[in-house]
Amino acid sequence: MFSRIGCVALALSASIASFSPAWAANWLEKNFWLSGPNYSRDMPACDYQPALDRIIADFQEKEARFWNSDLQIVGIKHIRETAYLPWAAQSIPRRFCSGTALINDGRRHAIYYSIASGTGMIGASWGVNFCVVGLDRDWAYNPDCRAAKP
Repeated sequence: MFSRIGCVALALSASIASFSPAWAANWLEKNFWLSGPNYSRDMPACDYQPALDRIIADFQEKEARFWNSDLQIVGIKHIRETAYLPWAAQSIPRRFCSGTALINDGRRHAIYYSIASGTGMIGASWGVNFCVVGLDRDWAYNPDCRAAKP
Protein backbone atom coordinates (compact mmCIF):
# COMPACT_ATOMS: atom_id res chain seq x y z
CA MET A 1 0.00 0.00 0.00
CA PHE A 2 2.79 2.43 0.93
CA SER A 3 4.70 1.62 -2.27
CA ARG A 4 1.67 2.54 -4.39
CA ILE A 5 1.26 5.82 -2.56
CA GLY A 6 4.97 6.51 -3.01
CA CYS A 7 4.79 5.79 -6.75
CA VAL A 8 1.76 8.06 -7.16
CA ALA A 9 3.48 10.83 -5.19
CA LEU A 10 6.64 10.48 -7.28
CA ALA A 11 4.66 10.58 -10.54
CA LEU A 12 2.70 13.61 -9.36
CA SER A 13 5.84 15.52 -8.35
CA ALA A 14 7.54 14.67 -11.64
CA SER A 15 4.57 15.91 -13.64
CA ILE A 16 4.40 19.15 -11.65
CA ALA A 17 8.13 19.72 -12.17
CA SER A 18 7.78 19.22 -15.92
CA PHE A 19 5.21 22.04 -16.12
CA SER A 20 7.42 24.62 -14.41
CA PRO A 21 8.55 27.49 -16.67
CA ALA A 22 11.98 27.31 -18.29
CA TRP A 23 14.57 29.78 -17.06
CA ALA A 24 17.09 31.47 -19.30
CA ALA A 25 20.76 30.76 -18.77
CA ASN A 26 22.42 33.04 -16.28
CA TRP A 27 25.62 35.03 -16.93
CA LEU A 28 27.86 32.24 -15.67
CA GLU A 29 26.20 29.60 -17.84
CA LYS A 30 26.42 31.78 -20.94
CA ASN A 31 30.04 32.79 -20.56
CA PHE A 32 31.88 30.03 -18.75
CA TRP A 33 33.08 27.05 -20.84
CA LEU A 34 30.37 27.56 -23.45
CA SER A 35 32.36 29.52 -25.98
CA GLY A 36 31.26 27.38 -28.93
CA PRO A 37 33.41 25.86 -31.63
CA ASN A 38 36.58 27.72 -32.48
CA TYR A 39 37.75 26.16 -35.71
CA SER A 40 41.27 27.01 -36.73
CA ARG A 41 40.74 26.01 -40.38
CA ASP A 42 44.02 24.12 -40.19
CA MET A 43 43.29 21.21 -42.46
CA PRO A 44 45.75 19.12 -44.38
CA ALA A 45 45.92 19.22 -48.15
CA CYS A 46 44.21 16.54 -50.24
CA ASP A 47 47.48 14.68 -50.86
CA TYR A 48 48.51 14.66 -47.18
CA GLN A 49 49.89 11.15 -46.64
CA PRO A 50 48.52 10.54 -43.11
CA ALA A 51 45.00 11.37 -44.39
CA LEU A 52 45.42 8.94 -47.29
CA ASP A 53 46.81 6.30 -44.91
CA ARG A 54 43.74 6.71 -42.69
CA ILE A 55 41.44 6.22 -45.69
CA ILE A 56 43.35 3.10 -46.75
CA ALA A 57 43.27 1.62 -43.24
CA ASP A 58 39.59 2.41 -42.66
CA PHE A 59 38.62 0.93 -46.04
CA GLN A 60 40.54 -2.27 -45.32
CA GLU A 61 38.98 -2.57 -41.85
CA LYS A 62 35.46 -2.01 -43.18
CA GLU A 63 35.85 -4.55 -45.97
CA ALA A 64 37.36 -7.22 -43.72
CA ARG A 65 35.15 -6.69 -40.70
CA PHE A 66 31.74 -6.09 -42.22
CA TRP A 67 31.87 -7.56 -45.72
CA ASN A 68 34.29 -10.48 -45.24
CA SER A 69 36.28 -9.21 -48.19
CA ASP A 70 40.01 -9.08 -48.90
CA LEU A 71 39.74 -5.88 -50.95
CA GLN A 72 42.27 -3.17 -50.12
CA ILE A 73 43.20 0.18 -51.52
CA VAL A 74 46.79 -0.07 -52.71
CA GLY A 75 47.07 3.53 -53.85
CA ILE A 76 45.22 6.72 -54.63
CA LYS A 77 46.08 8.57 -57.85
CA HIS A 78 44.94 11.74 -59.62
CA ILE A 79 44.16 13.52 -56.36
CA ARG A 80 42.60 16.95 -56.68
CA GLU A 81 40.72 19.39 -54.50
CA THR A 82 37.09 19.83 -55.57
CA ALA A 83 35.92 22.38 -52.97
CA TYR A 84 37.15 24.27 -49.92
CA LEU A 85 34.74 25.77 -47.35
CA PRO A 86 31.72 25.31 -49.64
CA TRP A 87 29.04 26.07 -47.03
CA ALA A 88 28.05 28.88 -44.69
CA ALA A 89 30.64 30.84 -42.75
CA GLN A 90 29.79 29.24 -39.38
CA SER A 91 29.82 25.61 -40.55
CA ILE A 92 32.65 23.13 -39.95
CA PRO A 93 35.54 23.92 -42.33
CA ARG A 94 35.98 21.10 -44.86
CA ARG A 95 38.18 20.37 -47.84
CA PHE A 96 36.56 18.12 -50.45
CA CYS A 97 38.81 15.98 -52.61
CA SER A 98 38.55 13.34 -55.31
CA GLY A 99 40.82 10.84 -56.96
CA THR A 100 41.13 7.33 -58.30
CA ALA A 101 41.50 4.44 -55.87
CA LEU A 102 43.60 1.51 -57.05
CA ILE A 103 42.16 -1.69 -55.56
CA ASN A 104 44.16 -4.90 -55.08
CA ASP A 105 41.86 -6.75 -57.52
CA GLY A 106 43.26 -4.60 -60.34
CA ARG A 107 40.25 -2.33 -60.72
CA ARG A 108 40.14 1.44 -60.43
CA HIS A 109 37.31 3.25 -58.68
CA ALA A 110 36.57 6.92 -58.21
CA ILE A 111 37.01 8.02 -54.59
CA TYR A 112 35.54 11.09 -52.94
CA TYR A 113 36.62 12.23 -49.52
CA SER A 114 36.53 15.21 -47.22
CA ILE A 115 38.96 16.39 -44.59
CA ALA A 116 37.24 18.40 -41.85
CA SER A 117 38.57 20.48 -38.99
CA GLY A 118 37.78 19.22 -35.48
CA THR A 119 36.14 15.94 -36.53
CA GLY A 120 38.92 13.58 -35.50
CA MET A 121 39.20 11.63 -32.26
CA ILE A 122 37.17 13.55 -29.62
CA GLY A 123 37.35 16.64 -31.83
CA ALA A 124 41.05 17.15 -31.18
CA SER A 125 42.23 17.17 -34.81
CA TRP A 126 41.07 16.77 -38.38
CA GLY A 127 38.97 13.82 -39.54
CA VAL A 128 38.32 12.08 -42.85
CA ASN A 129 35.12 10.77 -44.48
CA PHE A 130 35.39 8.88 -47.75
CA CYS A 131 33.41 6.92 -50.30
CA VAL A 132 34.67 4.59 -53.03
CA VAL A 133 32.26 4.49 -55.99
CA GLY A 134 31.02 0.94 -56.58
CA LEU A 135 32.21 -0.24 -53.16
CA ASP A 136 29.76 1.71 -50.99
CA ARG A 137 28.08 -1.53 -50.00
CA ASP A 138 25.96 -0.12 -47.18
CA TRP A 139 24.73 2.73 -49.44
CA ALA A 140 25.75 5.33 -46.89
CA TYR A 141 26.61 7.83 -49.66
CA ASN A 142 24.36 6.47 -52.41
CA PRO A 143 23.86 6.95 -55.34
CA ASP A 144 27.41 6.83 -56.67
CA CYS A 145 28.82 8.52 -53.55
CA ARG A 146 26.87 11.70 -54.25
CA ALA A 147 26.49 12.45 -50.53
CA ALA A 148 30.28 12.48 -50.12
CA LYS A 149 30.63 15.38 -52.53
CA PRO A 150 30.17 19.09 -51.69
